Amino acid sequence: MQSHVVQSGWTADQRPTVILIHGLGGNLHLWDQVVPVLEKRFSVLRYDLRGHGQSDAPSGDWSLDDFAKDLLELFDSRMLARAHLVGFSLGGLIVQRFALSHPERVERLIILSAVAGRTEEERQQVRERLRNLENGQLDTNIELALERWFSPTFRRDHPERVQKRIAELRATPPDGYLKAQRVFVLSDLADQLDRIQCPTLIMTGEHDPGSNVRMARFMHEKIRGSQLEILPELRHSILVEAPKLVAEKLDRFLI
Repeated sequence: MQSHVVQSGWTADQRPTVILIHGLGGNLHLWDQVVPVLEKRFSVLRYDLRGHGQSDAPSGDWSLDDFAKDLLELFDSRMLARAHLVGFSLGGLIVQRFALSHPERVERLIILSAVAGRTEEERQQVRERLRNLENGQLDTNIELALERWFSPTFRRDHPERVQKRIAELRATPPDGYLKAQRVFVLSDLADQLDRIQCPTLIMTGEHDPGSNVRMARFMHEKIRGSQLEILPELRHSILVEAPKLVAEKLDRFLI
């Protein structure tokens, strides 16, 4: 599995490393406006998930463990003993899995706009989106995503940035997007989170309906000593709508 990786900022032998993991239907460029803040203090690595961007899309079904193994390969290929991990959405699930499987490799953990402890109603909602994809109804999911991802004010004032994000979603290879969506829908680590021991920050938007405040509070309660940040007025796409605010909070936690 060959991952497309970009490094910026300091080298790993000069400063601690931060690894940024994007979400479903995105690519490493979702971090473009976050990186300039972090690279002043850290060696920053970001990569395209399998089946996304310029990374390979291995044949067969995928699991959350496969995504965690890809991350482990990145650690090993860069000879990193430890690093800070930041995961957004599906990336937030991946870093949860990695921190549980390889706690000795994680310095600090940041979980952004991620899920844990879905209710039955919430499980039904994501299963419906998966069925839409399986039936070739991507446009239906995009219409639903616009409501979940962006506040009405942001959609009105920044239509070009909204369309750029939708274009990134449409550019994701369909097979990779579908297989990653299955992983996102079927994965939930709620009953294991109390095993995470590293310093952890959990962050989500106040009005994010999918990675909602209830889930963020649940993760905060399960992960001993964790910190919780609820970003006022924001929905899911905090990396697009408020990248500078997110970057400042990440930087402050990682120092």
